[in-house]
Amino acid sequence: MLKTVFKRLLLLVVTLLLVTVLAFVAFSIIPGDPTDAILGLNATEEQVAALRAQLGLDLPLLQRYGNWVTDFVRGDFGVSYNFDMPVADLLSSRIAPTLTLALLSFVLIVAFSIPLGLLAARYAGGVIDRVLTVLNQICMSIPNFVVGIGLVFLFGLMLKVFQPGAYVAPTEDLGRYLCYMFFPALAVALPKSAMTVKMLRSSVLSEMNADYIRTAYSKGNSKSSALWRHVLRNAMIPVVTFLATTIAELVAGSIVVEQVFTVPGLGQMLVSSIGNRDYPVVQAIIVLVAALVVLCNFLADVLYRVMDPRLKGR
Repeated sequence: MLKTVFKRLLLLVVTLLLVTVLAFVAFSIIPGDPTDAILGLNATEEQVAALRAQLGLDLPLLQRYGNWVTDFVRGDFGVSYNFDMPVADLLSSRIAPTLTLALLSFVLIVAFSIPLGLLAARYAGGVIDRVLTVLNQICMSIPNFVVGIGLVFLFGLMLKVFQPGAYVAPTEDLGRYLCYMFFPALAVALPKSAMTVKMLRSSVLSEMNADYIRTAYSKGNSKSSALWRHVLRNAMIPVVTFLATTIAELVAGSIVVEQVFTVPGLGQMLVSSIGNRDYPVVQAIIVLVAALVVLCNFLADVLYRVMDPRLKGR
């Protein structure tokens, strides 16, 4: 077990290193110069050269990467070209809405998918199962930002449940903040909920055909009793690991949905920073999101081995 964890940790470090290389090199070789966005097109060559020297853009690529990744590990993400302030300070003011959105989405996924997955498996082949299967296919086929647009149109413009674009900070009114964030969280959660329902249904039906379930029936257990007392624990193993990996994906998905609901999180900052060629901000967001994805995958792998006794000792 420890040997496996060490291997996964080593792979995690290598993956993160590759991500930093790609994130840095990609924004170093694409056409365009960030000095143009800062100084404008009418700047003189002397002004451009002075600014490039100030930003360290005149140094060799390898040296710039070494300086950047060293500072990044220390928690120094650089200075924003447009705001002239530390990137870490910018992100700290924007990360709370994104994390709140991801957390609410995760809660909705668990609340929806586990009861519906068990219900579909309990009545497999019946009307309930067929209806849920159709709804699952619809939810999985529609991107979350399209779901978000539909929720804005239905609940925002038609039913007037909330006012689109009227974001309220939690420090002003926590109730209105959570009410507003519920709808983007629902947009992020629906596609993943459908995937989780499908996975849980398949896992439960697979376990229901196992030998130990037939033994449980022979001892007088009903189908519902066998489902709750014996099947659920084993069926949840792949689902729990899937949910663990989903946490990081929810953060990435939230970045897109934030644009639909005008939530001032990392998504808005990422889009505006790309347009303004504010590369330190873009690189920091990409690396941090990638680090979260890799870390969650690592934890999911470890969790799977802890929960499944068949993998212990491997």
